[in-house]
Amino acid sequence: METASFIGFIKTIVYIILFWYLFKFLIKIFAPILMKKAVSKVQQKMEEQMRSQYGQQQNTYSNNDTNQKNTKKDRPTEKKKVGEYVDFEELD
Repeated sequence: METASFIGFIKTIVYIILFWYLFKFLIKIFAPILMKKAVSKVQQKMEEQMRSQYGQQQNTYSNNDTNQKNTKKDRPTEKKKVGEYVDFEELD
C-alpha cells in the first residue's frame, strides 16, 4: 500500500488548475456560439407564434365582418330585449 506523497499532491493540484483554465478557455470560445444558436431558436419560435396569432386574428376579423353583414341582412331593425327596468329608491 502506497502512502500519499507530496509530489503526488502537487501533481493533482497542477492538473486541477490546468483543467480549470482549459475549461474557462473552451467556455470563452463556445459560449457565444451556443448563445447565438439559442437566441435564434427562441426568435424563430416567437416569429411562428406571431404569425399564427396574426393569422388567427385576421380570420376572426374576417369571420366577424361576414357574420355582421349576414345578420344585418337577415334582421334589419330587430331590437334586443335587455330586461325589465327596476327603479331603486334611497332609504334614509
